Amino acid sequence: MSVLIPVATLLLICGLELLVILATKNLDTLDVVTQRTELISAIGDLQAFITYMLMIIFAVVMAAAMFVIIPRARISALRICEVLDLTASVTDPEAPETADDSKKGTVEFRNVTFAYENAAVPVLSDISFTAEKGKVTAIIGGTGSGKSSLIAMVPRFFDVTDGQILFDGTDVRNYTQEDLRSRIGFVPQKACLFSGSIEDNLRFGDENATEEQMRKALDISCSSEFVNKLSDGMQSFISQNANNLSGGQKQRLSIARALTRKAEVYIFDDSFSALDFATDAAVRANIRKHIDATIIIVAQRIGTILDADKIVVLDQGKTVGIGRHEELMESCEQYRQIYISQMGGAE
Repeated sequence: MSVLIPVATLLLICGLELLVILATKNLDTLDVVTQRTELISAIGDLQAFITYMLMIIFAVVMAAAMFVIIPRARISALRICEVLDLTASVTDPEAPETADDSKKGTVEFRNVTFAYENAAVPVLSDISFTAEKGKVTAIIGGTGSGKSSLIAMVPRFFDVTDGQILFDGTDVRNYTQEDLRSRIGFVPQKACLFSGSIEDNLRFGDENATEEQMRKALDISCSSEFVNKLSDGMQSFISQNANNLSGGQKQRLSIARALTRKAEVYIFDDSFSALDFATDAAVRANIRKHIDATIIIVAQRIGTILDADKIVVLDQGKTVGIGRHEELMESCEQYRQIYISQMGGAE
């Protein structure tokens, strides 16, 4: 198509130019006064000929274009059918189970192994630890160690390949997706806000949230300091992709949106990376003080997790250390190397 249309257009223009030149020479031989009828007839014939020529060339171009368009349309139709014929890999159980209230807020990873479809090796292998209510569990490791993949299996964005993840003492695969996710406040790696007011975005966390709930969430996430300065407060408009906010403001509002929901478990997937150290510490301190729930934090920045109750260190998809900061500094070489590389060895 990129060659056909320009070539056809060029040929059309050249043909018309040649036709006009030849016709002009013939018309010059006719006398305007004595051969007026013949002249008018010749001009009409020329116009008709040009019109017919354009129609024929247009039809030829369209016919040639069909040889390109039809194969593309066929391939596109096949791809659409492939998508429509896909079956979901994550499905709801036929007989959903209920949570064990005695273990409310507990998330247990029991010998979890996970591999993406057609992958040669698992992303995660034999991961076991428990995140308890009222405590902060942190997950740290190098790029590609499987941190985000691990926590993505809690709300069942993926299902484990082997092992179990127990939420409130029940395998997450035995919950309906709606029930399971209603119990979780999730803040993804990339802060994603929608076009609309700040209040509209907060209500994505809980559509029935009261103004008091939203105000509290803004306070905990240290968002109130800039939201209150806006002329319309919570009614201030957020543009598409939140281009009128800074990276730190986006992250704080994403955190506030998750905190608007009264969840049993809050998962923060590297959700403090755009915050300065002071704001990072303030937000985490507020969460500890005001949120009575299980907190799971995935972080690249070791300063974010130093005060965690439990730190899980991953390396190439395997657990290489579990404990508090002081314990891991003594027992885990990978953790010690991360600490030294980021903090320069200073306590």
